[in-house]
Amino acid sequence: MIAKTMYGLEDVLADELKGIGAAKITKSNRAVYFEGNKETLYRANIQLHTALKILIPLATFDAKNEVQLYNMVKEVEWDKYISTSDTVAVDGVVNSTKFNHSKFVSLKVKDAVVDQFRDKYNRRPSVDASNPTLRIHIHIDETTCTLSIDSSGESLHKRGYRNEQGTAPINEVLAAGMILLAGWKGDCHFIDPMCGSGTIVIEAAMIAYGIPPGIFRKGFAFENWNDFDPEIFNHLMDSDEYYKEFEHQIIGSDISAQTLRIALMNTKSASLHKKIELKASPFNELEPPEGKCMVITNPPYGERLKPHQLNNLYKSIGDTLKKIYSKNQTDAWIISSNTDALKRIGLRPSKKIKLINGKLECGFYQFKLYSGSKKSKYQKQFDGDTADKGKLL
Repeated sequence: MIAKTMYGLEDVLADELKGIGAAKITKSNRAVYFEGNKETLYRANIQLHTALKILIPLATFDAKNEVQLYNMVKEVEWDKYISTSDTVAVDGVVNSTKFNHSKFVSLKVKDAVVDQFRDKYNRRPSVDASNPTLRIHIHIDETTCTLSIDSSGESLHKRGYRNEQGTAPINEVLAAGMILLAGWKGDCHFIDPMCGSGTIVIEAAMIAYGIPPGIFRKGFAFENWNDFDPEIFNHLMDSDEYYKEFEHQIIGSDISAQTLRIALMNTKSASLHKKIELKASPFNELEPPEGKCMVITNPPYGERLKPHQLNNLYKSIGDTLKKIYSKNQTDAWIISSNTDALKRIGLRPSKKIKLINGKLECGFYQFKLYSGSKKSKYQKQFDGDTADKGKLL
């Protein structure tokens, strides 16, 4: 099987796969390959926080043009998976100089599948783009074609709890990936001081309480398959094996009361409104709870702010971290694509991890905060090159 993910999240996805009992785990670019049985497949869709799709590859072949692609797809025994009374849909991802349009590639794959049935049975399956019996996925990297069936359907980042969203919302998989990259496992307080529509704090709460992200979904593509096992699936959906106790606070705040109302609606949709504290407050006026804290936030990058406004915002973030959060031995992480604004924070990051937010290349920066002067343990620790070289920008 193949678990698709976002750039930079391959390591944490591999760790998640180990946690559900997957075997022969191999990391690739934006994907992790693994093996398992039907229960593993269902668990991957239900439990993984950092997967976008779970695919089962059927064939890998070389094709230099549409005729070769059509012929290779037509060689697969499609009646193992569907009948003439079933429906199909095809999605395509293309990175190739030989094939220019993913929609055209998807059309040729669909033609090969239905033509095979027409040749064999004089009847063909219909196309249903929204809820097909079988969703087929074709990935082309130059001339290497990987043909798979999609067990997930709609992307797994669409959890089902986000009814409304604010301006520039962060992808749920990216939010969960940031939390896992930061190493937070519910062992201290968690704060997002610019929480927007609440995605980061909701993902944090699900991790803290062991709530599977797939629980909120309306369905998965594998539920339409002819070998679907409802007994295994219902057991996993109804099981209480995942859930954990959490003794700390999860706090989200935002300066906009209107945005915070959206966050409240989303936390209620996820049944987490009693487990997440939402506060209408600017970052510099938010008082953190006593004890160790993890701060993860996604501030504006500058698309809607003037340069001086953005610089002042980031300077305020740095001043607040130094003045208020250094008392708590806080681990603060900030994602941003604006390296110039980040310099205004005035703290030296201990780690920089490259991530992609939408179409923007971003850095995910860690700032370790300690009480004391700039010559304290914090400053001395990073006088040398102590950052994780494997993940530096």
